[in-house]
Amino acid sequence: MPTAIAAPGKTLLTPHDHTLILIDYQSQMAFATKSIDAVLLRNNAGLVAHAARIFGASTILTTVAEKSFSGPIFSEIKAAFPEHDVIDRTSMNTWEDAKIAERVNKLGKPRIVLGGLWTSVCIVGPALSALDQGFEVYVIADACGDVSNEAHERAMDRMVQAGARPMTSLQYLLELQRDWARVGTYDAVTGLAKELGGAYGLGIIYAKTMFGASEGGH
Repeated sequence: MPTAIAAPGKTLLTPHDHTLILIDYQSQMAFATKSIDAVLLRNNAGLVAHAARIFGASTILTTVAEKSFSGPIFSEIKAAFPEHDVIDRTSMNTWEDAKIAERVNKLGKPRIVLGGLWTSVCIVGPALSALDQGFEVYVIADACGDVSNEAHERAMDRMVQAGARPMTSLQYLLELQRDWARVGTYDAVTGLAKELGGAYGLGIIYAKTMFGASEGGH
């Protein structure tokens, strides 16, 4: 019979055990994305980026053919990391770029969290490559998109079958917080949720405005 212990599961993410890689959030890639609405995609990408900023998670930003074809990275992401350089590539598989490998190794985290466009190419490539090299891989499914629902879903299936762990953008934010008694990030997390957290954010606004309600005694 197992014994319950008040401790988190080993597969839950913490702010400092992973590197977040945000891939090819660019206009040209978004134009052909049909599996998710462009407004929702930008919202979710911004939510993930700002969550990583709040918690100080190691983050790599990368684009493909920024100047010649695909355009700049989404402003929602750049706003979260205005000081970050964006690594531009020619390879469709981010993991095959030597600059990305060098940055991943320098950061030295055993887990990789991925989000970007398109799921079936620019996310599958690094996910399968990182898994093959011994990293744990998480994919933020609703911060990814593809040319069709079928393309996105089959890509997610393929990665999960290989061992990747799917999650959502709001889940990423709340998993890093995980305890409302963590006062250092409480205001930033609830503020971000109010701005980009959809119906959940509306609920926070309502509860705090109408009743002065709060989580964890705040």
